[in-house]
Amino acid sequence: MTTPLLEGVRILDLTNVLAGPFAGYQLALQGADVIKVEVPESGDLARQLGADRALGEELLGASFLAQNGGKRSLTLNLKAPEGREALLRAVRETDVLLENFRPGVMDRLGVGWKTLRAENPHLVYCAISGFGQTGPLRDRPAYDQIIQGLSGMMSVTGTPGTAPLRAGFPVADTLGGMAAAYAVAAALVRRGRTGEGAFVDVSMLESALTAMGWVTSNYLISGRDPRPMGNENFTAAPSGTFRTADGHLNIAANRQQQYTTLCRLVGREDLATDPRFTHPADRKTHRDALREEVESALAARSAAEWEEILSDAGVPAARVLSVPDALALDHLAARGFVHDLPFPDGRDRPLHVLGSPVRVDDGPAAAPPVPPPLLGEHTDEILAELGYTPAEITALREGGAV
Repeated sequence: MTTPLLEGVRILDLTNVLAGPFAGYQLALQGADVIKVEVPESGDLARQLGADRALGEELLGASFLAQNGGKRSLTLNLKAPEGREALLRAVRETDVLLENFRPGVMDRLGVGWKTLRAENPHLVYCAISGFGQTGPLRDRPAYDQIIQGLSGMMSVTGTPGTAPLRAGFPVADTLGGMAAAYAVAAALVRRGRTGEGAFVDVSMLESALTAMGWVTSNYLISGRDPRPMGNENFTAAPSGTFRTADGHLNIAANRQQQYTTLCRLVGREDLATDPRFTHPADRKTHRDALREEVESALAARSAAEWEEILSDAGVPAARVLSVPDALALDHLAARGFVHDLPFPDGRDRPLHVLGSPVRVDDGPAAAPPVPPPLLGEHTDEILAELGYTPAEITALREGGAV
């Protein structure tokens, strides 16, 4: 059996909502012992978020359940001296601390980086925020949509007539979380060589800009001002979304050989020699005319048929699916990507969650070993691990510290 990559690594996850919990979840999927430190009584705000109102009212919101499998929940009141002391005791025996408060909040609570580093010089401290720990925007609040807009993402999403548009999922949050997860892993590698801890400053804004690839590089390097192009690919044509007999199909015939193969398979070999379309640059200039010709030919078959025909011939093509249809793909079932867990409170219904997108040593997709925790479910257990006696734990509860 493959040893999980992060087995033996303990992480204190003080994060809320999505970017930070997403990072902690990815690390938990690789075997880390992730302790979710939550505010007593209310916990992570995501416990109240999601499409199922009843679950939110029970502090088991869908948004929380999706990103917190495999974690243990410890409630601590960091505004109480005893709560802060418990955190400091935990830090002495941990490897990583994740937080996504606004810059300065942890310092005001008395548990900032300098304080925690004094307790544990080997600590990897990862702070995720909208704009990073420095700069004139550092103190501004930020949510996913704020970052999508400020990064320029929305300006290039949609068509010239519909932009700016927000992406249909919280891409800035998840990009920030993934950047934090890989940065933590990198910091742990250095610590393994040198014993040196690290302060990791993750900016959601910078993560978003980094992920925009050619949109930013074409401007920085070539001076080309990005513009919204709908479902078209500005680097090539025909490359985008096309109508078929029964639905939409994405085609990316970016190479010359792929283009000539496409023309042959759709029964329009004349398009390969049409002077408007012979050179890749000409195809981009006349992309609208080329689209009409290609869609006219694609109308002869269904999207599923064209997907198989084109893909088998080496032309990248795939249907545009709904989220339910995507999750139902036989391919994902074969890869074991979606997992069923018992519901946290034992109710008679399964909990469907996504596993890790990473496979290690030809093993299966990593899945959470246990369901997401109830609020404070593991408080007594973790405090006992930290050396608190039953009487001391009772005193912490009675004093409102946990």
